[in-house]
Amino acid sequence: MLFPNGGYVQIGDTFEGIDFIECEPITKAEYTAGFAAFDKLELEQAEATATQKAALLARLGITADEAKLLIG
Repeated sequence: MLFPNGGYVQIGDTFEGIDFIECEPITKAEYTAGFAAFDKLELEQAEATATQKAALLARLGITADEAKLLIG
């Protein structure tokens, strides 16, 4: 998310394992904030999907369990 076009290599899962090759280096604070932003985005997307599913089920007039019966 921080480097959509690549340009770096990361060994391990820490900031110290990043080698910035063809991109502008970032700070450890930016790295940490990027993970927090990603977690927030992921949560927002999950909530939006749940809201959309609930709206669709309401329009159809069925429960989630009934939808599962139809699909599977």
